[in-house]
Formats: sequence, structure tokens, C-alpha cells
Amino acid sequence: MHAARVHGIDSPRYNRMPVAKELRTNPALEAQVFWYKYRKEIAILLVLAIVAIIAIAGYRLYRDRREATAATLFSGAKTPAAYEEVINRYGDTAAAASAYLLLADSERKQAKYSEANATLLKFLEKFPQRELASTARMAMAANLEAMGQQDEALATYQQIASANAGSFNAPMALIEQVHILQEKNRIDDARRICETIMTQYRDSYAAMEASQLLRTFLKSAKAQTPSKFKSPGSATVPPTIKVLPTAPPAPNSPSLPPGKPPAAPSAKP
Repeated sequence: MHAARVHGIDSPRYNRMPVAKELRTNPALEAQVFWYKYRKEIAILLVLAIVAIIAIAGYRLYRDRREATAATLFSGAKTPAAYEEVINRYGDTAAAASAYLLLADSERKQAKYSEANATLLKFLEKFPQRELASTARMAMAANLEAMGQQDEALATYQQIASANAGSFNAPMALIEQVHILQEKNRIDDARRICETIMTQYRDSYAAMEASQLLRTFLKSAKAQTPSKFKSPGSATVPPTIKVLPTAPPAPNSPSLPPGKPPAAPSAKP
């Protein structure tokens, strides 16, 4: 029994567990295996990356040369035909954007307002995110106003002021609305816009003009308001009637005896 307890199942001699040996990995060997397994795919990716880099560099070089050539051509353009040449040959460059605006300005000076607006519309279609987009819309509104389309011009100015509230053209669009409303005799609406300009754009040139217009509106309102009490000096005085003295009767008048005064009327009936 004692030997069984010593050498039994509970004895430490039979409770020893096998210990697993740690497997050591070789990174270099694994890399070689990975390369050997995916060498074709890796080679294709490397080739594509090199081609993409070369393509991007080539496109940038092409764009820079194209921009430089367009700028050189634009610098010598002085006529509408020259502006159109820049647009036709280099329509997607910054020089073409400037050529659109100068062409529209040239057409406006020739009183071709419809053609100028068509040119500006093409500019907005090709360069909608340009900083001068609001300036192009301002020019379109001015052309509409020159053609007598006051309502369309007013709507365009309103759109500019609401969509480009932070741009330098927003207060100018508001002041142009004031001029149109003044011509339409909508003085109350014009005065409210002037107050908006002085509140939101107090440091702009439009605020100075709005202040002057407000003073003009106030003066005209005072002149048109009738006074309730008239001053004594303004009361109408009827013309003075001059009463001429009665001429004395002639000495030889047949109605009265000579030398006697006329008899007094009798008090009796």
C-alpha cells in the first residue's frame, strides 16, 4: 500500500506534462516565400505605379506649358478677334477666362448687350467656381438694366447679394437694388435695403452711398409731409379794397337848390 501511494497515479513521476518547444521564424525566408508566391502581382503593381507617376508628371508639364503659351497669346490680345482666338485655342486656361470677361466688356462698350450676356454666360458655364463669377453676374445685371429690363436686373442683383453674401460684390449688388427701387418709386423698400447695407457692410463704400441716399429719402419725405398748422404769415389775406371818397355835388345841380344844404330825413313815418 505504501509503495502504491508512492508510485501511484498521483505521484509526481506520472504528472509531468510535455513542454512544447517554441518555433523560431526566419523573416528573410518568409519574405522570399511571399515574393516567390506573389511575384507577378507585385511586379504588375510596381509597373502601374511607375506609369501613374510618369503620367501625372507629364500632364503637369503639359498644363504648365499650355498655360504659359495661353498667357503669352493673351498678353498681346487687344481686339475682340484676338480674345476669341485665345478662347478657341486655350479655352480651359486662366487666360481664356480673362479673355471671356474682356470680350464681354468690349461687346458692352459697343452696346451689344445681348451678345455680352451670352459671352458671360459661357464664362459661367466653364468657370463656375472662379472668384470673378460674381463679377460676371454683376455685369450681366448691368446689361439687363441697360436694355431696360429692370425687373430681370433687380432679380439678378438679389441673387448675387443672397448667394455671395461674403463677397465684395454683395454690397454693390444691394446698392444697385436701391437705385432700381428708387426709379420704381418704392422708397420704403429702398430705405430698408440702405439700412441693411449700413448694418452688415458698414466698412464698405456702399455704406457711405447708402447713408447719403437715406438722407435724401428723409429730406424728400419731410418735403412731401403736409403741415397740420399753418403759420400766421402763411395765411391768405384777402386783397385790400380801396374805397374812393364820394365826390361833392356840383354847385348848379338841378336836384338841390343852390346855396342850401340837403334836408335831413324825417324821423316820422
